[in-house]
Amino acid sequence: MPTPAPLSHEDIYTHCNPDSFSFASTQDLDGRIKISGQERAREAIRFGVGMKHNGFNIFALGPAGTGKQTTLEQYLRDTASGEAVPEDWCYVYNFENMRQPRAISMPAGKACAFRHDMESLVEGLLTVIPGAFSSEEYQEQEKNIKEQLNEKQASEIEALEKKAAEKNIALIRTPSGFAFAPVKKGEVLNAEQFMRLKPEEKEIIEKEISSLKESMQSIMMQIPKWQRETQEKLKDLNQEVAAFAVKPLFTELKTTYRDHKEITHYIEEVEKDVVEHFDQFFEKEPASPQMLFMPGQGKNTGNRRFNHYRVNVVIDNSKTEGAPVIYEDKPSIQNLVGDIEHQAQMGALVTDFTLIKPGALHRANGGYLLLDARRLLLEPLAYEALKKAIRTRQIRIESLAQLYGMASTVSLDPQPVPLQTKIILLGERRLYYLLSAHDPDFNELFKVAADFDDEMERNQDSHLSYAGFISSIVNNEKLKHLDRHAVARIIEYGSRLSGDSGKLSTHIQSITDLVNESNYYATENNHDLITREDVQQAIDARRYRAGRIPGKIQEAILEKTILIDTESEKVGQINGLSVYMLGNQSFGKPSRITTRIKMGKGEVIDIEREVEMGGPIHSKGVMILSGFLGGRFGEEQPLSLSATLVFEQSYGGVEGDSASSAELYALLSAISEKPIRQCYAVTGSVNQYGEIQAIGGVNEKIEGFFDLCIERGLTGKQGVLIPASNIKNLMLRDDVVAAVKEHRFFIYPVTHIDEGIEILTGIPAGEKLEDGSYPDNSINGLAVQKLKLLARKQKKQSENTNNNNPEES
Repeated sequence: MPTPAPLSHEDIYTHCNPDSFSFASTQDLDGRIKISGQERAREAIRFGVGMKHNGFNIFALGPAGTGKQTTLEQYLRDTASGEAVPEDWCYVYNFENMRQPRAISMPAGKACAFRHDMESLVEGLLTVIPGAFSSEEYQEQEKNIKEQLNEKQASEIEALEKKAAEKNIALIRTPSGFAFAPVKKGEVLNAEQFMRLKPEEKEIIEKEISSLKESMQSIMMQIPKWQRETQEKLKDLNQEVAAFAVKPLFTELKTTYRDHKEITHYIEEVEKDVVEHFDQFFEKEPASPQMLFMPGQGKNTGNRRFNHYRVNVVIDNSKTEGAPVIYEDKPSIQNLVGDIEHQAQMGALVTDFTLIKPGALHRANGGYLLLDARRLLLEPLAYEALKKAIRTRQIRIESLAQLYGMASTVSLDPQPVPLQTKIILLGERRLYYLLSAHDPDFNELFKVAADFDDEMERNQDSHLSYAGFISSIVNNEKLKHLDRHAVARIIEYGSRLSGDSGKLSTHIQSITDLVNESNYYATENNHDLITREDVQQAIDARRYRAGRIPGKIQEAILEKTILIDTESEKVGQINGLSVYMLGNQSFGKPSRITTRIKMGKGEVIDIEREVEMGGPIHSKGVMILSGFLGGRFGEEQPLSLSATLVFEQSYGGVEGDSASSAELYALLSAISEKPIRQCYAVTGSVNQYGEIQAIGGVNEKIEGFFDLCIERGLTGKQGVLIPASNIKNLMLRDDVVAAVKEHRFFIYPVTHIDEGIEILTGIPAGEKLEDGSYPDNSINGLAVQKLKLLARKQKKQSENTNNNNPEES
């Protein structure tokens, strides 16, 4: 099998040609973000926004930092700008049930005008009503009604007084009421004189006085009735005067809102209440420091006794253009559906409809609401409240204290507001799949999944999209503009982030951070524009800042605390490559893999697994090696060896199968007893047929071994074996590219284990001959010879054992 040629410097880095751009710098771009490479997500968003039926809300899923929110907000704002502005909403006092304030919708911009008109109405009533009741006409009518009562009382008493006088009895007015006394010769008799009268005369007088007292009592009993009649007349007069006085104000207001039935009905209720309680406009304002005032209210209209004539505007769309697009950063239940606040007064908590506060659902009503799914689920009751609102198509405001049962005070139950909002949740894929699997309501309420890809195809269109996004970062954050060479370098960095030279990462946050860091170095370097050198400096500085742990490992290798050989040749020993993940940083380092063989039953023992330091994927890879060895060398006879494999000086566990090809090379070396050149390092997984399969982190692995070789000195022999299927993933550092170009470092793309073993040992692997054997001086031929030798030894040992222990008959 021919060995592959090493890759050229052009194969290991795909440049972005700055001359392909029509702009000189990002200053020439409009700074608008264009969705590119997200066709599936874009179509899902378009469909979800267009579907007006219930339940077709959107869940935008994808990794954090991929620009889901930015992309969605821009798309929604573009869409919403052509849609109708939703209505205003306000709460007013419910005169039929004060615990259920009424919700009223109005055309956009009209709610605040209505609130102002109601404030002006109250101000007018404070002037008109006292003025009407201080008029001479009213004073005269009131006086006449009161005088009628007095005259009626006086006439009745006068008639009784005349009746008593005819019977020689006087009616005497005393501080405690009325009294009767006998009269003789025009003089009122005192008690002593009365006692001197004859008994017959006293008896007659007592009977007459008793009869007069009954008449007086009858008159006294009618006085409350006459007073009530007088009060009714005064009340009718007052209401008539009040109605007459306020009618022009209310007529004008009703004319203004004649096209709005709910408002007209409310104004009529207010007019009726004002006429019935006109006397409140005479009262002086209480000097209380804790009265409920609203910002912007006058002291008269802000007085709590006029609260039920006020308008609580919860949604004002007077300045809104198109449909609203709202992102709620803290989606608590109060911030979602609104809240009913309370204020302390005289040691008690009080509330009314003016303390109803709107939530994000109110502000987004008629438009679009974006929420972070993880934050939503972290807020108590918020997710359930959102589902309830979507399911019932209503926004019902409930006090959190009432929901938890922590308050025994009487609260409000405001009328719900109809919900017409498209809900968009943003979250990671795992969260979406968990909700889909475990929440029975989720798939019913969020029927559209907009799956944002981690990467997009790298082509001229995506290059221009990247440039446009970079321009938007510069404009939004007031940074220096980038020349086209700097843009090209950031595009190359985006390709490195994606791990594929033919794709670009959609992790917008990483690109944003790099632009900001590049701006910092451009400022330090006194550049008017951010250049390619500034971007490269930012990338290098980022790697340096995160380089403490890689530096410590490198130092340990150089000091031979960790044993890694890069010069000699060893049997059964090879340099594998591993990737370490620390936070959001990853780096590669070589690891020594060794194997030893002995007579056995064909098993390959994974020492890492035996001590429970190996993960299941790594153990699977080792078992595949047994399958390969059995398939290649065990067709004619059982394998008579036992092999052990281990990652030397590994103390934190091993996982993954990317070292399985290296382990197989070490096994072939140990069986054939041919040394492996330690100037090479190997990565790649292998299947049972010996085919080399792709792995992850290929760039970091190559750079990790290259860094060690640089420290020890490049000899022009060192290199790395990688799977050929990983060529498309190569976006290596400039120093690696330079070394490859100068033929001081080599990267071999391998497709089969036979290609790799020939590069590592310098000996042909050997292809199977027609008779099923392998060439004697090939790796496979030498391996067969060794296995046969082990088999003979094992057979001989078995025979000796049987001879020394004959069976008992």
